[in-house]
Amino acid sequence: MNKTSKISVVQKCTNATISCGEIRHKNYLHTTFSGGIIIPTLRKRGERPNINISGLQKLTLLDFPGKVACTVFTSGCNMRCPFCQNASLVLGHEHESFMSEEEFFKFLDKREGILDGVCLTGGEPLLQKDLLSFMEKIKQKGFTVKLDTNGYMPERLEEALHSGVLDYVAMDIKNSKENYAKTVGVKDLDLTRIERSVELLKNGTVDYEFRTTVVKELHTAEDFKSIAEWLKGAKRYYLQCFSDAGDILESGLSAYSKETLEEFRQILLPSIPHTELRGI
Repeated sequence: MNKTSKISVVQKCTNATISCGEIRHKNYLHTTFSGGIIIPTLRKRGERPNINISGLQKLTLLDFPGKVACTVFTSGCNMRCPFCQNASLVLGHEHESFMSEEEFFKFLDKREGILDGVCLTGGEPLLQKDLLSFMEKIKQKGFTVKLDTNGYMPERLEEALHSGVLDYVAMDIKNSKENYAKTVGVKDLDLTRIERSVELLKNGTVDYEFRTTVVKELHTAEDFKSIAEWLKGAKRYYLQCFSDAGDILESGLSAYSKETLEEFRQILLPSIPHTELRGI
């Protein structure tokens, strides 16, 4: 099956059938979809389960608060946020695996004593079927683990939280509840899934943060008034300044000034005292 045929298994594979939220093909396993978005995660039958490592940043002092870390990028996402900085990863069918698990762990072994932790980002890492076992292996080697997530898979997030493999979670809050679906590009969004993930983090024991990438065309002061009420009492909340790095899903978007972001921060502070600006 070539790259073109991976783009739409429904359209290209006459041997495929749709059942229970999955597309099944006689030679391939589990192309799942959520919110109407097809997420190719194909592997041949009998092939060893794996995660798709689509990129690796060997050293970061920013992605994992208080840690010297590396960042693993996974491909595929169940949202289509127009401002996403990793468009090529979101469209996961365009990405072959950058390295195998074996190659990654060889790299990690060589960084023992240099790195404190590993940050898992995407795309949406929780789409990777073998992510939990991957994180367990990282943990067994003595590294801390941070997960970046959009929160749309609360069942898998809860499993990871209860497994003891996570040390830190950063969850994106895309917008106010009223404007969430429009902001993430999913027409039939089930907002209760996002709400459940928020509560899992707020009421859990794993350290966490919420964060919003602020875009002039998508966010207003009214949105942040609504978010302040929604996330009231949260441990940490970061407003991230949008930046067009050249690999975004939609052009024509722009950032607010630092002064306007500070105005939004002042709206949030009474409800979330640890609200900070990031990326400015």
